[in-house]
Amino acid sequence: MIPSSPASVPPLPRRDRFYVVAALAGISLLAWAYLVAMSARMGGMEMGEMLEMHPWSAIDFALMFLMWAVMMVGMMVPTAIPMTLVYAAVSRKAARQGRPVGSPYAFVGGYIVVWTLFSAIATVAQWALDQAALLSPMMVANSPALGAALLIAAGLYQLTPYKEACLERCRTPAHFIAWYMRPGRAGALRLGVVHGWFCLGCCWVLMGLLFLGGVMNLLWIAAITLFVLAEKVLPFGVAGGRVAGGGMIALGAALLAGWVRF
Repeated sequence: MIPSSPASVPPLPRRDRFYVVAALAGISLLAWAYLVAMSARMGGMEMGEMLEMHPWSAIDFALMFLMWAVMMVGMMVPTAIPMTLVYAAVSRKAARQGRPVGSPYAFVGGYIVVWTLFSAIATVAQWALDQAALLSPMMVANSPALGAALLIAAGLYQLTPYKEACLERCRTPAHFIAWYMRPGRAGALRLGVVHGWFCLGCCWVLMGLLFLGGVMNLLWIAAITLFVLAEKVLPFGVAGGRVAGGGMIALGAALLAGWVRF
């Protein structure tokens, strides 16, 4: 249990807030630096090299998994900053009361574990699409039907009760922590895993849109990241997500009908 009710937990001092934000921002920036370097390397390849890409080996799979794992860190760690700040405040107060709980770093570690597991699933999905010749060498869907399916699926999921329930837990950090927190380092790790699970519940279908705009399209990656963050923190995030869902469905239908192209 947490040391007191969420409303009674004071905000972090400015110095502590700076440390938490700086640590998470640093992790994210390192991930983005890796993605920028990898994107530049791919962009520098000749078209002939791209067209002659060989079937995946174990090393290829491992490197692709690494790419996905780093990308998920770069995309999703920034969206966990609000929850981490609240958890850090709870942790600080618990320590002052002589009932220390796990550190915020254990919490973030649990969160990253979930997205690392998702990265393994995403890598398998990419391999399957590649084997079915549904992806270009630049990891973009080359089938209008696939692109339309990804958009429509993402749009429909935006309107489901499960999406709303998961998003509600991500948008209310104090209540989430009050409900799911357990003592000790294991409790912090578990809390991070649970938060990651609900965050994954919000976003897993959206991640499929990476295959629409390009898995290594940095602007597209940034756009999805900002969309996820906006859903979590802005007052109109829930309603905006529903409106965006309707737009995805309409755009998917237009793509399927051949009225638009990507």
